[in-house]
Amino acid sequence: MAAHVEIWQVSQVAPTVVGMRHGIVPPYLLVRLSELDREDLRKATEAARRALATDVRPRPGGPTVIPTRPPQPVAPTGPDRTVSDAAGAEILPGTVVRREGEEATGDPATDEAYDGLGATYAMFAEAFGRASIDGAGLPLLATVHYGEAYDNAFWDGGQMVFGDGDGQVFGRFTASLSVIGHELAHGVTQYSANLTYQGQSGALNESVSDVFGALVEQHAKGQAAQDAGWLIGEGLFTDQVEGNALRSMRAPGTAYDDDVLGRDPQPAHMDDYVQTRADNGGVHLNSGIPNKAFYLVATAIGGNAWEAPGRIWYDTLLDGGLSAGATFAEFAAATALTASTLYGDASSQHRAVVDGWSTVGVPIGDTGRDG
Repeated sequence: MAAHVEIWQVSQVAPTVVGMRHGIVPPYLLVRLSELDREDLRKATEAARRALATDVRPRPGGPTVIPTRPPQPVAPTGPDRTVSDAAGAEILPGTVVRREGEEATGDPATDEAYDGLGATYAMFAEAFGRASIDGAGLPLLATVHYGEAYDNAFWDGGQMVFGDGDGQVFGRFTASLSVIGHELAHGVTQYSANLTYQGQSGALNESVSDVFGALVEQHAKGQAAQDAGWLIGEGLFTDQVEGNALRSMRAPGTAYDDDVLGRDPQPAHMDDYVQTRADNGGVHLNSGIPNKAFYLVATAIGGNAWEAPGRIWYDTLLDGGLSAGATFAEFAAATALTASTLYGDASSQHRAVVDGWSTVGVPIGDTGRDG
């Protein structure tokens, strides 16, 4: 039975354009930090309050409108990266500090962002033959040192933005490759299925980004599915936090258990699905369910997760059959159909997909809507 829980209420309405900031840090964590009354965490509390205020303000110049159709794809020829420095301001893009092909600057945030953009481009190009985020060679733009101790990183519909963190709970947001891959993958979804950022389709939007964020990290490290950590945001927390990452795809609900942040609230099964008006209907919460499904599929198939498992998820996203408001059940059925198309009904890949979704309480064939 679905749990009816309110997780530190932050009510937002899903936008019809990509002006919304898809931040890696769930709003319920920022709200919790913002409500602390502890002198030893004053910097983190103030940073969380600023992040919450920043995250609801529109991007200067207005939101980025989604194209009516994806651009004509081209063959990948290499990334076109530009990293800018906001120098603590909240004005984008800032001053350009590194362009494609230029030497490392020595600034960790700049060079991590540059390398992360490249690793993301490489995974999509080598695994799927995709040229950048839009499939048509879109330049990859990033801004570092955004805001004052800004506690988030986000894709705003046109570029990546990274804060430096507050130094007490969060460190710099360029330090985690899975974060960079995750946020850029929101752009891939934007230019393909464009899943509505609300309820189950929003949780799928978040999960797809977690999947590709994990694949970017595994591809860069040359890790097989069985050897990977399956953590999203590993390295973001300071050593003051009892936790490994923001989310665990292997075991949703176990990424952190801290006296300040509380315990990771992600469910791993539909029995524990969280009904809430917060977080756009629980998009960062219930994404744990499809995350677990992908982990189960990838480890059942074995080998490199960016190969057969990643191909199934990628082709499902791009085949045009998903509705913008797809439910978990609809997405599960679509991945099973993709696996059957690619590998056959009797294949181990198809069986892994069916079994993975069934294990998290989404049996193939059930296409019930939210509610």
